[in-house]
Amino acid sequence: MHPSPAVCTDLLKIDAAAETERIVEAVQETVFARFKRKGVVLGVSGGVDSSVVAALCARALGKERVFALIMPEADSSSDSAILGQELVEKLGIRSATETITGILESAGCYRRRDEAIREVFPDYNSECRAKIVLPNLLEQDRLPVFSIVAQWPDGTAKKARLKIEHYLQIVSATNFKQRVRKMLEYYYADRLNFAVAGTPNRLEHDLGFFVKNGDGSADLEPIAHLYKSQVYQLAAYLDIPMGIQLRPSTTDTYSLAQSQEEFYFSMPLATMDICLFGKDHGIPPSDLATRAGLSPEQVKRAYASIDSKKKASEYLLSPPVLMAPVS
Repeated sequence: MHPSPAVCTDLLKIDAAAETERIVEAVQETVFARFKRKGVVLGVSGGVDSSVVAALCARALGKERVFALIMPEADSSSDSAILGQELVEKLGIRSATETITGILESAGCYRRRDEAIREVFPDYNSECRAKIVLPNLLEQDRLPVFSIVAQWPDGTAKKARLKIEHYLQIVSATNFKQRVRKMLEYYYADRLNFAVAGTPNRLEHDLGFFVKNGDGSADLEPIAHLYKSQVYQLAAYLDIPMGIQLRPSTTDTYSLAQSQEEFYFSMPLATMDICLFGKDHGIPPSDLATRAGLSPEQVKRAYASIDSKKKASEYLLSPPVLMAPVS
């Protein structure tokens, strides 16, 4: 069961023009006055979040002061680079493409990942593709145990639960991708005397859907306060290319196509959006269920998942801890 779009829009509706102006002013103040930097660097993925951040920064700082990086690798969808380039051209901002496959191979990203997968499927090889998934939390009350889905060249597909040690190795290996991209963003930022703009939305920021010192690292995060549906409202207002606005949210991390829902949120993003709003604003499950087209039990499960993810994100959001005060 999915929430009614009309209901969700009603609860999460913003004044896109006013919000754009507010963010634009905040970006100007942060980059120019606080950081004394000349512009921003950001990675663009062909997704709506990075596209909206790029457009906001171009409005705030001028298109010549925004530098976009397109950073594909062996498992990336070709759509990511195509849509990223379309955005760059529409905004008129500067850009560079850095293919990171070689760096990842040197770091053992793919090798370490595949070693863990072969602990589950011994016949898995470089010709195969894979992703990890979670069960849908709304369809049944189950423990959030990760499974791996693998596909062989002949189309044969297999699915198996992952032991925690195999899951952690797969995730640790794939985290190289986000950290390498961030390393390159800071290279360009240092070279240009720019700041790095992050692209997480509120779902990702609050619920820990990012890699520490990877896509979670930035000097400013223009949309971290916005729910996903609100990012889409800004995308429409800013006239982001329609191919990007209509593109399903994807991790674009694993070799098999994988949605953010099946990898992390365990429910449709629109549902998680409305449930996070309800949780943030103290709406009882029974009340939110009526407004969102869900059962009270589904909302309770969503709220429990939100609590768990927020607790786990405390480590991800924590700066280095000092053992004694430093004045």
